[in-house]
Amino acid sequence: MNLEDLAGYEVDGQMDLADLAALLKNDKKKYGNRKTVVDGIEFDSKAEAKRYMELITMQNLGMISDLRRQHPYILVKGGRWKNGKAYPAVKYIADFVYEQDGEIVVEDVKGFKTHEYMIKKKLMKSVYNIEIQEVRR
Repeated sequence: MNLEDLAGYEVDGQMDLADLAALLKNDKKKYGNRKTVVDGIEFDSKAEAKRYMELITMQNLGMISDLRRQHPYILVKGGRWKNGKAYPAVKYIADFVYEQDGEIVVEDVKGFKTHEYMIKKKLMKSVYNIEIQEVRR
């Protein structure tokens, strides 16, 4: 079974590396998402909470294993400028990471793709050779 078979989701695993420089705008807004609590866990959106419930079911059925939420990846290490001031690492926090058929799958539940997300998606491919699977509603 693949993700498209589950509850009307669409998966977009395509990536365009050509326009990275054009996506340098940092936009951290959440677009109309409502925090949702399931099993005592707070999710950034109803869609993310619903996807979590589906993944838990898949794990209970043995279809996936090692399900993790909010898994961090370091994309650019932090460091110090010449003047001695520190700058932080650049991180991507995956909504979900799990193993399926011997492969690691990284998922992000998406409603709106921010410029920041698009850059991080490309860095994930470049640094880790991981294509983020976008799950949409």
